[in-house]
Amino acid sequence: MSDIAPDTIMRNIELAGRTCYKSEDKITTDSSSKFVRMIIGRGHESVLEHEKITVRFICDRGVSHELVRHRIASFSQESTRYCNYSKDGFGNELTFIMPLFEDDGTEVASDEEIEWRNAMRDAERHYMNLIKLGWQPQYARSVLPNSLKTEIVVTANIREWRTIFKQRTSKAAHPQMRELMCPLLNELKKILPDLFFDIDA
Repeated sequence: MSDIAPDTIMRNIELAGRTCYKSEDKITTDSSSKFVRMIIGRGHESVLEHEKITVRFICDRGVSHELVRHRIASFSQESTRYCNYSKDGFGNELTFIMPLFEDDGTEVASDEEIEWRNAMRDAERHYMNLIKLGWQPQYARSVLPNSLKTEIVVTANIREWRTIFKQRTSKAAHPQMRELMCPLLNELKKILPDLFFDIDA
């Protein structure tokens, strides 16, 4: 997460919002909390668009495909077109993120986990062979699975983050998306409680 200056964010939102009411003269050192909660309660959330938060996620590409569906945001993602995973910079290997939908505490790998690991080994082998045969990474990536690890930087305004959290922390959201979004929401509720107080993970 980028450095966040809670006081600055809250002051800027209050100043923008009070412009609508021409009540800037009511700004005090501690007036932003009450004002921001009031505008959220009234549904006047366009005011929240004046401030943004930037977060770097490490996730699999399947989750990143869901993230980039949020239209009012900016994304910078590790590119499978330009990254050549057969090079030293990547340890000459692919990195995968295993989905942990259920953790039953057993130490013996389940049949599903064995099958998944075999599929990842096959994908890595085919990718590396295609590179050795002369394919560029942008062509060889066609054999890469959704479980491939990626890094993605997401910048969105506060209103859009509220929308993202409402959709992506719900029980109906994908489990791996909830693994990212629930802890982030809880952290932001500590840093900026007046902006996220009404959203539960």
